[in-house]
Amino acid sequence: MLRLWMRTIKLLTPFTTLIVLALFLGVLTIGSSVGLMATSAWMLSKAALMPSIAELAFTPVLVRFFGISRGVMRYLERLVSHDVTFRLLGNLRVTFYRAIEPLAPAVLSRYRTGDLLARVVDDIENLQNIFLRAVAPPLVALIMVMMTTLFIGIFDWVVALMALAWFIIGMTVLPFIAWAGGNRYGGQSITYGAELNSLLVEGIQGMSDILIYADDDSPTSHPNRLNRLLTDINQHEEKMARWDALTNFLNVGVVQGAGLAVLLIALARVDGIWLASLSLATIATFEAITPLAPAFQTLGENLKAAERLFQVMDTPPAVVDLVHAPHPLTPLHGEGESPFLYAVGKESRMGVLLPRDGSVVFRDVAFRYTPNHPPIYEGLNLDIPSGARVAILGASGAGKSTLVHLLARFYEYETGEILLGGHDIRTYTQADARNCIAVMEQRTYLFNTSIKENIRLARPDATDHDIIKACQMAEIHDFILTLPHGYDTTVGEDGGQLSGGQRQRVALARALIRQTPILILDEPVAHLDRITADAIMDTILRQAGERTVILLAHQMNPAWEGMIAIQL
Repeated sequence: MLRLWMRTIKLLTPFTTLIVLALFLGVLTIGSSVGLMATSAWMLSKAALMPSIAELAFTPVLVRFFGISRGVMRYLERLVSHDVTFRLLGNLRVTFYRAIEPLAPAVLSRYRTGDLLARVVDDIENLQNIFLRAVAPPLVALIMVMMTTLFIGIFDWVVALMALAWFIIGMTVLPFIAWAGGNRYGGQSITYGAELNSLLVEGIQGMSDILIYADDDSPTSHPNRLNRLLTDINQHEEKMARWDALTNFLNVGVVQGAGLAVLLIALARVDGIWLASLSLATIATFEAITPLAPAFQTLGENLKAAERLFQVMDTPPAVVDLVHAPHPLTPLHGEGESPFLYAVGKESRMGVLLPRDGSVVFRDVAFRYTPNHPPIYEGLNLDIPSGARVAILGASGAGKSTLVHLLARFYEYETGEILLGGHDIRTYTQADARNCIAVMEQRTYLFNTSIKENIRLARPDATDHDIIKACQMAEIHDFILTLPHGYDTTVGEDGGQLSGGQRQRVALARALIRQTPILILDEPVAHLDRITADAIMDTILRQAGERTVILLAHQMNPAWEGMIAIQL
């Protein structure tokens, strides 16, 4: 736990200056409170003796000063501390995203969508308490305890030691009790939250299937699982509420006990005019101490959130680039050696490994998804020359889609060699390898934006004319024109506003617009009628030009004339 705590604290390192400023303002805030209470108490005690006005002339000025400064300092302290917190959250979100991006899709597929969402949103939000509750308050409390103890010690050290004893109780015993409860229940809160997010996301995504097939009487049905989880969460929150009540009760008791103990000890040792000042100064100091118990109560929850984030961030990616991209001024290939220059603009071609052609070669390749997974390939050999039209056939599970995953460098193969565009695929960076291929997968995701932007995702510099041409090749242009907003029509989340065939044709247009040497189509016409499917395939094969076209299918279609069939 100590290592986890230290690693979490290191997240604050870039904001050291702001943290010191926030601590300074926090001390001034609590110091103003102590000064306000002590000065006010002395003024009232002195006034009860009916002295001359001259003896009290300066005291109201101090009261006003401490009263105003407390409000101003509190505002500035909150401003700076929350600025630190928001900077921390922003930095953490960027760091977390950079860490998980290389994990997609091979590693992230192991996690449930709702659980990942909980880590990205809830767990990162949870870490804002690290500074606001677990770092700043203990340091401010420690400084204020020393200052108040020295102040009381000016009058009598016995009274000061009594105040210090109660301060120590408030800074150690109460936080420990709160931590014990938080450590017991806090981590479970994070787990419950992640599970609830997962069930809710699954329920929304699979709502139609739940409504059709779900048996509400079955204990394993989605609604019953959700109800059981909500019951467990309610019971858990009741336990947390009881522990909160106990902690608050002890906090109030310690504060009142400290004020009373200081007063009783000071009665026989300090001039009576200072009794109220010392007692109220002691109580006011607890403004810095009482936040410690809630902070330690949520510490277990905070550390659990950090542990869940670091668990994902520390996961090694399935594929690691073996070479770094060369310096932009160092060309690997002269301009013009490759006829396919998609994505790598003229100003960026230097230093990027370009494919020599559109060939794909597998030599004795062995691959399995996980060590415990049965092998997908054992000594696979495949030789597809540049510009060829090839249909790779096989039953479900034969490894057709796995070819795409390996060529896109989503996974690393175990043994053998893969050549992509005339180069060993491992000599490409992952980004460069993906710039060599355009893929239409069986399950292509469409974003909740316009049809135009969904297609432009594959080629950001594509003009409207390019998009229209790709849609005409995919036989969906005429349909798009019938929509109220044409190409600016929003397709809904995951293309929910389109039919299965329409979604597939939009996905096909996205693949066709990407100017790469290799075009891979995974069951591109599976959801289309025979006439439309044959027309699309004829257009693709005619318009492909020098591109290599690889079609993944279960069986050969007689209409695919001239295509080389390879059985897996």
